[in-house]
Amino acid sequence: MSSGVILSLNMGGAEPNPAKNVPATGIGKRPVTHPVTVRPPGPKTTGLHSGLIGDYIGDVDHHGGDDQAIYAYAVEDYAWWSATLGRDLPHGLFGENLTTEGVDLLGAVIGERWAVGPEVVLQVTFGRIPCATFQHRMGEPRWIKRFAEANRTGAYLRIVESGAIRVGDRIEVRPRPAHGVTVTEAFEIYMHDASRLGRLLDADELPAGLRDDVERRLSRSA
Repeated sequence: MSSGVILSLNMGGAEPNPAKNVPATGIGKRPVTHPVTVRPPGPKTTGLHSGLIGDYIGDVDHHGGDDQAIYAYAVEDYAWWSATLGRDLPHGLFGENLTTEGVDLLGAVIGERWAVGPEVVLQVTFGRIPCATFQHRMGEPRWIKRFAEANRTGAYLRIVESGAIRVGDRIEVRPRPAHGVTVTEAFEIYMHDASRLGRLLDADELPAGLRDDVERRLSRSA
């Protein structure tokens, strides 16, 4: 097993969102030092939205829910973006709940499980598709396209076992699923290479809504 650590634990409150026709956004995550309880939030639109108790999600049609309960981004990928953009990027800027260190998010396999601290187990589901709110927050030209093309998406996670997480908790990556479909490969296929869409169906742990979309796209091209 490989391992890493939670370098920063980030939470957001409601803030105005001029980028979308929704009342507010919770993308403005800021580091906290206290333990945070995580639990499955339920369905995307009708559930509790974020997997972290006390964390806010505004656009409940497109964010949150069991398959996007927690968002993780690696400090190693932050370093790449910092060098590329020529600016400092504080933890939480990308709206992630967990800023990780030592976990290979570029090589994370859909369905792999993370044991986080003494209680929590998380499961990788897919990468982050950038949106207008993210574009506005970053203030970088063509940010949506640049983020997607770079394919350093971070990872969304579902909650398999609930409990408390803390800054400094170890992340133990358990043996990865044999299908080997990484978040990086899946995102590249889904966004840019429709000829290989069938490969995504090898990952049984792919979110149901995403699987349905892939199957629809495949049926239209048959």
